[in-house]
Amino acid sequence: MTRSTDCAALPPIAGHLESNGTTSAVVYSLTDEVADPLEWMVQHRDSIRATVARHGAVVFRNLPTTLESFQDIVAGIGGDPLAYHERSTPRTQVGGHIYTSTEYPADQRIPMHNENSYADTWPTYLFFLCVTRAEHGGETPIADSRSVFERIAPEIRSRFCDGVVYTRTFREGLGLSWQETFQTTSRAEVEYFCRKHGHYFEWDGAVLRTRTHRPAWRDDPHSGRSVWFNQAHLFHVSTLEPDVRDALLLAFDEQDLPRNAYHADGSPLRPGDLAAIEQAYQDSALTLRWQPGDLLMVDNMQMAHSRTPYRGQRRILVAMT
Repeated sequence: MTRSTDCAALPPIAGHLESNGTTSAVVYSLTDEVADPLEWMVQHRDSIRATVARHGAVVFRNLPTTLESFQDIVAGIGGDPLAYHERSTPRTQVGGHIYTSTEYPADQRIPMHNENSYADTWPTYLFFLCVTRAEHGGETPIADSRSVFERIAPEIRSRFCDGVVYTRTFREGLGLSWQETFQTTSRAEVEYFCRKHGHYFEWDGAVLRTRTHRPAWRDDPHSGRSVWFNQAHLFHVSTLEPDVRDALLLAFDEQDLPRNAYHADGSPLRPGDLAAIEQAYQDSALTLRWQPGDLLMVDNMQMAHSRTPYRGQRRILVAMT
């Protein structure tokens, strides 16, 4: 990983660029010269957004770690936080539209993904605030989605040219319920949401099944380059822990799993393709060690993110705008 010391200076702070040659983030370490971090960030909001548009990610160090401060900073430079609709992973709302990071077993890795890339709408910016750093691990690696697209072999991309189909089956006690996913207890509201956002749906008693067709890649509005923008590999059954996967496949048909992914024509995804996609993410990944008071802001189309396994207590607050 290379480090450039003269990058994107914002008075009175000089930023430096952390890069692995593929993915980069500009890092600002706030000092006592910045008496009011919120005022400083709002004052330089346009420059911060321009830096994120150019590099995809920025890190601010030595910020307050209170919920209230995080809310103010997110609103000041990103706009009003978004509610987490059409959920695919568990997390807890801690105040306003501020959430915990994905509540996934600490000993497991969360694969690379762009937030809500399985949906027809998604946040522009993601904000992560490190309140408590894990004793070991728990980093949030990022990967340039444009580089990921270019690293995936053309013959693999060609099999995704018609997009991805995501399937979900909601059963009581297995994965997220439809009530939690759609944030309602009304079947009528779920049906309205599905029709509005292009989901095929069907009820089987208390069981809800949905099927959704989305693109596999999109164009980055800043650079015009294609970005790999889907969660096929994350939804696919192969990403589950082997014992969990085997138990589910014994109990259910593959198309009746809590979630899965297919090619647009309904054919299975090839294991070799998924492995190559995962390798493209890993080859592009940049990992920065969290420090308490770090705020990571990413352009959600340009940057995919993940989470490494960890030990000890870890608290990362998340907002989307």
